[in-house]
Amino acid sequence: MKEEKLTRFIKTEDANQKWYVVDATEKVLGRLASEVAKVIRGKNKPIFTPNMDTGDFVIIVNAEKVNVTGKRAVHKTYFSHSGYPGGERIQKYSELKEKNPGFVIRNAVKGMLPKNRIGRKLINKLKVYSGPEHPHTAQKPEALNI
Repeated sequence: MKEEKLTRFIKTEDANQKWYVVDATEKVLGRLASEVAKVIRGKNKPIFTPNMDTGDFVIIVNAEKVNVTGKRAVHKTYFSHSGYPGGERIQKYSELKEKNPGFVIRNAVKGMLPKNRIGRKLINKLKVYSGPEHPHTAQKPEALNI
């Protein structure tokens, strides 16, 4: 008799969700974002299910010390549009990093998550802080080496 293998579906409540803290000092933006996106999505776990939220929470500290390679610090731009005629807004990476360094990392990670309702839910598992301190000590985050 042939033995059947059943696919196990993990519920979000049953997934053991941990908290990790990452220090962004001297890390390259894209490489940091891709590793963080994998952890938030849950792709580093054997119980990964594409349609479920099985990922972990990630805290990124020292966001202002993240680097980019090549001439991206000068040439990279961020585009947004209000939807009205003439409503485009273009900001340079260097200006945006000084004003809001958390947005740069959050935007990079958001671009690497799925573009659906799961992706919109998963981006809330990312906490970005520009300094070395964060208010999530009660969750007992573990250090994540990237």
